[in-house]
Amino acid sequence: MQTSLIETLGDELYHAMSTQTVVDPLTTRYPDITIENAYHIQQRMLSRRLQAGERVVGKKIGVTSAAVMNMLGVYQPDFGYLLDGMIYNEGQSIDTRTLIQPKAEGEIAFILKKDLMGPGISNADVLAATECVMPCFEIVDSRIRDWKIKIQDTVADNASCGVFVLGDCAVDPRRVDLSTCGMVFEKNGDIIGTGAGAAALGSPVNAVAWLANTLGHLGIGLKAGEVILSGALAAMHPAKAGDNFRVSIGGLGSCSVRFV
Repeated sequence: MQTSLIETLGDELYHAMSTQTVVDPLTTRYPDITIENAYHIQQRMLSRRLQAGERVVGKKIGVTSAAVMNMLGVYQPDFGYLLDGMIYNEGQSIDTRTLIQPKAEGEIAFILKKDLMGPGISNADVLAATECVMPCFEIVDSRIRDWKIKIQDTVADNASCGVFVLGDCAVDPRRVDLSTCGMVFEKNGDIIGTGAGAAALGSPVNAVAWLANTLGHLGIGLKAGEVILSGALAAMHPAKAGDNFRVSIGGLGSCSVRFV
């Protein structure tokens, strides 16, 4: 794929995000697009956000569950970048007019206290570099019309990042079994899903190690102070104005978010 087309598609996705509009799937318009092409488009979209004054505060891991892998027909995770304009804290409301077609996912967030530079990062390295873990919501949002995505579409679209919400309870990751901890997912007071840490590549720690090693091969490290979203523990659910979501994760506490 030519550099000029990569830049055009990255600019198109940035414009769609900025104007809360959608674009037709890239994979229907450019059937030969590769995952490598898609990451180059992602970088262009990211550069536009950085030029506009945002800064990187972390990274997210996507496509960590078997269900999503089967849906996309790809059996590897993907990643995107978190920016400071995406951060919400426990108790804050999210204006749905700032998003396009949002869906909520319950996850475990890692806050790093040390740099992690792969390859060769082990789970023990991840735990040693983690300041704390906390329950969180990732509000995914696709700039692709009607969520008609293949893996190349979501990668190009910064792994369908929207915004994220961090809970207010920070826990030492060595004090809880992150593979077996259970999650209860509620919407407007009703339980709509359950999950466990193992849904994210067998353990959220596995997911962060995968990210550090994958990025390490590209010469990119995870930085102290960064937030790492380790992947959804249950299916995502559409969100609209008036909805209230809550996740409770065993040993970690809870996180809630309201849409207006």
